[in-house]
Amino acid sequence: MTSHLYFARKFFWMLLSIFAVFFVLTILLDMMEQLRKFDVEQVGFYRVIGLTFLRAPQGLYQLLPLIVILATVALFIGLARTSELVVVRAAGRSAIVAVISPMVLALLVGVAAVTIINPLVAKTSVEYDKQSDALRNNGGNALSLSDEGIWLRQGGREGHAVIHAERTNADASKFINLSIITYRENGGPQSRIQADTAELRDDGWQLTNARVWSLNRGVSEGTAALHHDTLTLPSNLTPDRIRDRFGSPSAISVWQLPKFIQELDEAGFSSRRHTVWLHMELAQPLFLMAMVLVGAAFTMRHTRFGNTGIAVLFAILIGFSLYFIRNFAQILGENGQIPVLLAAWAPPAASVLLALGLLLHMEDG
Repeated sequence: MTSHLYFARKFFWMLLSIFAVFFVLTILLDMMEQLRKFDVEQVGFYRVIGLTFLRAPQGLYQLLPLIVILATVALFIGLARTSELVVVRAAGRSAIVAVISPMVLALLVGVAAVTIINPLVAKTSVEYDKQSDALRNNGGNALSLSDEGIWLRQGGREGHAVIHAERTNADASKFINLSIITYRENGGPQSRIQADTAELRDDGWQLTNARVWSLNRGVSEGTAALHHDTLTLPSNLTPDRIRDRFGSPSAISVWQLPKFIQELDEAGFSSRRHTVWLHMELAQPLFLMAMVLVGAAFTMRHTRFGNTGIAVLFAILIGFSLYFIRNFAQILGENGQIPVLLAAWAPPAASVLLALGLLLHMEDG
């Protein structure tokens, strides 16, 4: 038990050290990106710093598998150089014992990442997008889903509009039972529009069977609506931009994803991308365990055997390859080429089995 706690403690501090290094690098690189994107004299340097820290959690969260495998490599290289693994073997125990506690710790880190860090990343990502959009186009466009349907907001130089629709099709190009409130540039309401259907084209909204009520001052509320068989309303929105507003599953907490997936299905959108992401997040702890096993398989040898650099290189390359395969399976799952469960769970499970086989072969022949 003492040896397990010892190895777990060393692995924990190694994780924190590498995480701190990546945190500093992420902050510096992203700060350069924000300085390039926004005018400091207009926005203010402290605002840029705030945007940088809002975006940092998302980048670090994506780098978590890399951080785990680097921490594992550093841990076992250090244990091999201090001959601590030799002592473990001399005590009559297999050196694989040293892998158990880091593997369990990686599992706990994965669980904490999914249940605690994931909601934090989602919240900071949404806040970053909100502030970034406000700085770039005056709060330009937004989209939200609720039990009442779909809410959109589009902005422009001539004013903005709030749009509500009961449902839409899967590619967000056609909306049913649309209601639009247009506002002037100074913020006052201008008109209310209702339409049976609306199709989003290059030149804007193509409304069918539209009724328009003027909301200008001095106009009576009882004024009859103007009827249009077809009506075009300019818009800078596109189906791709609408889907992108809620198309990133990472911007939604894993706790809220099941309900959001249900709302997508009810609104007529395809929820496959979000479903794949949910299962991939649930499989994250298993994948982090695989990263520990891969790192240990190549670096548990004693340094007197030589070729330590090559072993480290192979460990990192295999880790990157497994990460690439996992992302590739995610794309196949999102496109419907393979089942959702296969896309999310097969790569981590196969990675664990592959790494465990390598570890047993390296250690026990």
